[in-house]
Amino acid sequence: MDPLSDVISFLKPHSFTCSGFDVGGGHSVRFPGFEGVKYYALISGRLWLSVDGTAETLRLDAGDYVLLTGGHPCRLTTDPSLPAIDAAVFTSMIQHNGDIVTLNGGGDSLTLGGHFLLSGNHAEVLLDLLPPVIHIRKESIDPAFGWSLDLLMSEIRNSRPGSGLMEQYLASLILIQALRVYLSEDSGRISGWLFALSDEKISRALIAIHRDPARRWTLQSLAALAGMSRSLFAERFKAAVGGTVMDYVTRWRMFKATERLLDFHDPIAELAPSLGYESESAFSAAFKRVLGSSPRHYVRTHGRHQDSGVDDTASP
Repeated sequence: MDPLSDVISFLKPHSFTCSGFDVGGGHSVRFPGFEGVKYYALISGRLWLSVDGTAETLRLDAGDYVLLTGGHPCRLTTDPSLPAIDAAVFTSMIQHNGDIVTLNGGGDSLTLGGHFLLSGNHAEVLLDLLPPVIHIRKESIDPAFGWSLDLLMSEIRNSRPGSGLMEQYLASLILIQALRVYLSEDSGRISGWLFALSDEKISRALIAIHRDPARRWTLQSLAALAGMSRSLFAERFKAAVGGTVMDYVTRWRMFKATERLLDFHDPIAELAPSLGYESESAFSAAFKRVLGSSPRHYVRTHGRHQDSGVDDTASP
């Protein structure tokens, strides 16, 4: 898979919820902190969004989309000067009509809101690749993105057989499209694995590493793929990603290793060579250096499966 697909697959979004909020008149609602990822799409009207820990209050116009990844409390309002009511109070005031909730008769602003929980072993680490708020303006949304939002809103408005599954698939599709748009806009050249995908030359190396983590990559071989000198590639990679080339290779191998240990019970004897290590001890040493524990201890601490196939003798 490509790196963006890898990141999303490691997040393992699940337990999706989604609903529409049709509100009439002025309102200001404060929502609590959360786990996972939230999003809002403003279908009609105008709102302001403020998120704890960020200085800027965002104006959302009809057609805008916002992805929240930091888990911080936030406020949605028609007027920043209005006092906010707690989300629990807001919930007690609304009227339900299927998956559309209405306040004060509706008609002034219509918002689509959704939430994913994440089950990936490294979800927090991967979410740290993103800022707490991703604001995508209507002008940046291509027809496919807009079509997905329209179809999701249609499924919510008109509950039909299979709507629940349709909503889940569409929301996952929208999540990918939102990250694509964000990356394509090269948002301020913030360093991090994910943001390096917007650098055409660096992304060639990242894609190669993700496609073949077992290959004995060297700085020279990856620089050649990027079409750069070794020194320039090393400097540019570190500036874009925030770490050295070989540290990235090792870290990605360990992410793959944790997935295979926890989800597929792979024994170290098979896992080590498949990720480019000549011996179990070399693999275990790299694992402990990156993740802070031996493979066996990691499985005991994080595993949902007790029979991991990890041998005591494989741990340093």
